[in-house]
Amino acid sequence: MNDDILFMKEAIKQAKKAEAIDDVPIGAVIVKDGVIIARAYNKREKLKDAIAHAEILAIQKACKKLNSWRLDGCTLYVTLEPCPMCAGSMILSRMKRVVYGAYDPKGGCVESCLHMYDHNGFNHYPEYKGGVLEEECSNLLKEYFKKKRQK
Repeated sequence: MNDDILFMKEAIKQAKKAEAIDDVPIGAVIVKDGVIIARAYNKREKLKDAIAHAEILAIQKACKKLNSWRLDGCTLYVTLEPCPMCAGSMILSRMKRVVYGAYDPKGGCVESCLHMYDHNGFNHYPEYKGGVLEEECSNLLKEYFKKKRQK
C-alpha cells in the first residue's frame, strides 16, 4: 500500500475522533522516517481555542517529541487542505512535505484560495500533494455539516 494512503487513513481515524466530540472532523498525523511521531484532531470547540486545529496540535506534539522546533524530514498528513495559519506553521517548522485529502475552496492556502507554497519570499517551502483519499476526507466533512444543518 502506498505510504501516503496508509498515513492518510491514520489521519482519517483522528478526524473521526474530532467528530465524536462534535468538532469539525479534521485529523492530522506527522511522520518521520516512516514512523508516526504525532497524532491530533481538531479541538477548537472542546478547548474553546481558535488555533486548536489538528495541524497545530500535531506540530506541537512533534516538536515536543523531537525536542526541536525544526521538523526537518517530517511529513504532515491532514484530511483537509491547510488554512493560512496551518500552512504558515508548516513553513515555520521546516516541514519537508504536506499531504492532504480534501481541497478547501473557502480557506485552503496550499492550492485553493492562496498558493502559499508557491509565493516568493519565504525561506522554506514544503513539498505538497493534495487529493489523497479526497472523496473519503470530503465525505466526512459533508456528512458532519449535513447533520449539523439538520439539527
